[in-house]
Amino acid sequence: MLHENDLWVFGYGSLMWRPGFDFAEKQLASIHGYHRAMCIYSHVHRGTREKPGLVLGLDHGGSCKGIAFRVAAANVEETLAYLREREQATSVYVESRLTARLCDGRKVSALAYTADRGHHQYAGKLSQEEVLRLVTQGIGISGPNPDYVCNTQAHLHELAIRDATLEWLAKEIARVPLHPQ
Repeated sequence: MLHENDLWVFGYGSLMWRPGFDFAEKQLASIHGYHRAMCIYSHVHRGTREKPGLVLGLDHGGSCKGIAFRVAAANVEETLAYLREREQATSVYVESRLTARLCDGRKVSALAYTADRGHHQYAGKLSQEEVLRLVTQGIGISGPNPDYVCNTQAHLHELAIRDATLEWLAKEIARVPLHPQ
């Protein structure tokens, strides 16, 4: 049963395949005005300051398909604390409320973490060569950056969501030896 104090959370990257919080419902969803982009230098989860990785952010423009999770009101505070610790380790994301259209047609206000274009970890649009270099070198507290890319791409594929950048990256990772650490 939907309660007015429930929280919707929009996942577009690792939250889709590793949410890390209890949810009462999940649905495919889309948002407009933002797109999934490899635009965040990772200094903690998938890289370090010395050898940054590169992770996804919701960047301005376009649209994005992902998963919306409904968190029951009783779990909202715990979920928010968890998400803030996970997503705000370096404050590169802005905690935003976006309108998500669920696959059943409903529109909900969903919490999403969007890229802060003014933050020093915002990479913007990089060349394919630079994206691949950063991804293959990155290892952080959540593991190797290539694992993040491949897990996200595999999950998108299972959901029939196409992302040309992640498809290309996953193929390149499979054929290119990783850079020595």
